[in-house]
Amino acid sequence: MEKKQPQVGFRGFRGGHPGMGGGPTEKAKHFKRTLVQMFGYLRPYWWHLAFVALCAIVSTIFAIASPKILGKMTDEIIKGTVGGVGINFNTITTIGLWLIGLYVVSAVFSYIQSWVMTTISQRITYAFRRDISEKIARLPLYYFDRHENGDIVSRVTNDVETISQNLNQGMTQIVTSVIMIVGILVMMLTISWPMTLIAMLVLPSSLMLISLIIRRSQRYYGKQQAALGEIDGHIDEMFSNHAVVRAFNGESRSIKKFSVINEKLYQSGWKSQFLSGLMMPIMQFISNIGYVAVAVVGGWLAVNGRISIGDIQAFIQYMNQFTQPISQTANIANVLQATAAAAERIFEFLAEDEEELEMDSVASPVSVKGEVKFSDVSFGYSPDQSIIKHFTAHIKSKQSVAIVGPTGAGKTTIVNLLMRFYDIKSGSISIDGIDIGEMKRHDVRRLFGMVLQDTWLFQGSIAENIAYGKPNASHDEIVAAAAAAHVDHFINTLTDGYDTIISETADSISAGEKQLLTIARAILADAPMLILDEATSSVDTRTEALIQSAMDKLSHGRTSFVIAHRLSTIRNADVILVMRDGNIIEQGNHAELLLRKGYYADLYDSQFSQIKPSL
Repeated sequence: MEKKQPQVGFRGFRGGHPGMGGGPTEKAKHFKRTLVQMFGYLRPYWWHLAFVALCAIVSTIFAIASPKILGKMTDEIIKGTVGGVGINFNTITTIGLWLIGLYVVSAVFSYIQSWVMTTISQRITYAFRRDISEKIARLPLYYFDRHENGDIVSRVTNDVETISQNLNQGMTQIVTSVIMIVGILVMMLTISWPMTLIAMLVLPSSLMLISLIIRRSQRYYGKQQAALGEIDGHIDEMFSNHAVVRAFNGESRSIKKFSVINEKLYQSGWKSQFLSGLMMPIMQFISNIGYVAVAVVGGWLAVNGRISIGDIQAFIQYMNQFTQPISQTANIANVLQATAAAAERIFEFLAEDEEELEMDSVASPVSVKGEVKFSDVSFGYSPDQSIIKHFTAHIKSKQSVAIVGPTGAGKTTIVNLLMRFYDIKSGSISIDGIDIGEMKRHDVRRLFGMVLQDTWLFQGSIAENIAYGKPNASHDEIVAAAAAAHVDHFINTLTDGYDTIISETADSISAGEKQLLTIARAILADAPMLILDEATSSVDTRTEALIQSAMDKLSHGRTSFVIAHRLSTIRNADVILVMRDGNIIEQGNHAELLLRKGYYADLYDSQFSQIKPSL
C-alpha cells in the first residue's frame, strides 16, 4: 500500500483549569471574533442567562448583608452584658432567625443559578459535539490525511470540556465577583471610611507581590509542560516498542534518557510549585497585617464612640471576603482566554472546507454490470504535484483487474479516485457509462466492497463487526459469510462465539484472523464490485492461502480491483495494470506480460527467481 501524504496537524489542546498559580494560559489568536461566535451559541439562552444573573445578584446581596446583621447581634450581646440590663434573648433569637433566613435564601438562589447554568453549559456542549460530529461526516478525506487524529479527538474532548467547565463556572463568577466587590465596598464604607482606606491599601500590595511571583512561576510552568510532554512521548515510545528496545539492548540508553528528562521535570516542577506555594502565605501575611491595622484603628474608633464592636466584627468579615472576588476577577481573564482558545480551535474545525454539495446528481445504475472506464484522468494531492497523469483504462464487466507497481506509483490513489474519496482534476471515470462525478458519493461507494491492508475492527461483538456493511443481516447470513471467509471455525473456538467482544487492539486475534473477518464483512455486504488493497501483505503463507481462497469466492462474478505487491496472488487476474509514475506502462494478463520481458517480468523474476546456493 502506498505511503500516506505527510500529515500537517496542530498539537492537541491540553484541557485544564487555568487560574492564579497555574500554567500559562493558551491565548486565542482572534479573541473578539471568537467571542462573537460563542455568543451565537449562547443566543438561544439569553433569558436563561438573565435569570442566572438575577439569581447570582440576589444570592450575593443576601450573602453580603449577613455580616452586618451578625454585627448587630454582637452589639446586642455587648449592650446587654456591659449595660447590666441583661441580654434580650428574644431580640437575639429574632436576629438569628433573620440571619438563618438570609443564609437559606442565599443558598437557594445560589443552587438555582448553578442548576440553570449547568443546564445551559451542557446544552451548549451537546451542540458543539453534535456540530463536530456532523462536520466530520461532511469533511473530505484529504482533511484526515493532513491532520492528526489526536488533534480531532482533542477538539471533541478537551476543547469542548474546557468550554463546558469554564462556562459553568466563569459566567456565574463574573456576575458574583462584580456584585461582591461593589457590595462589600459599599458596606465597608457605611461602617468606616478610614478602615476601608486601610483595606484598600493592603489589597494592591498583595496583588503586586502575587503578580511578580506569577511572572516568575509561569516561566517554570512552561518548562514543566515541555518536560512533561517530552517524558510522556519517551515513555510511550519505550512501552509501545519494548520488544525492539530489548532486542537491540537499548534499556540502559532508554533509562539514561529518561533520567535526564526526569531531572528537568523535577527541577522545573519543584521551582514552579515552590513559587506557587509562596502566594498563599504572602497573602495571609499581608492580610494579617491589614487585620491588625483595622483592629487598632477600629478599637480607637470604638473607644471614641464612632463605631461599635459589632461593626468591627462585620468589617473584618467583609475584609476577609473582599480578597476572594478580587482573586476570582483576576482569574476570570485566564478563564476567558482559555475558553476563547478552546472555542477558536472548534470554530476553526467547523470552518474547514467541506465536500461539495451534490444537488443535481444522476441515479446510480439499477442493475450494475461493472464496466469501468478511466478516460485521461489526472490528479494530485497538492496543486503543484501530479500523482496520476493522463491515466486511461477500460475494465470490462466482471473482470479481475490487478494493479501492480512500485511504492508511490499511484495504485492506491486510483482506488481513492474510483471510490470518490477524492475528486479528479481532469478527465472522467465512469461505471456502466455513468460518470461517477455526476453520481452521489454515497451511491458510488455502495457499489463497492473493500478489503484493505489495514484491518479495522471496532469495539463490539464479532457478529456486529461482520455485519457492519449490512446492519440488518440475520445471524444465519453472518455465519454463512464467516464460513465463506474460512473464519467460522476460529470464531466457534472462542468462549462466546459470535458474541465475543473484540476491538482493533484485541491481542487474542491475529492479523490474519482480523483480515478474514474483514473479508467476511465484504462477503456479507455483497456489493457488485470489489476492491482488495494489499489484503495478504501481513500474513503467513497458510493464512494467505485461506485469504486468497476467500477472496476468490468473494470476487467471483464481480468486477474486482486487486492491489498487490505479492505477484503470486494476482497471476490469475484477467488484466494486470503495471503502473509507474502515475500512469500505465504495461497491461495484459500474467502470461502475456512475462513474454514481453518488460517491467512486470523484472518484478516477477525479482520475487520468484531461485538463487542457487554455492557449493
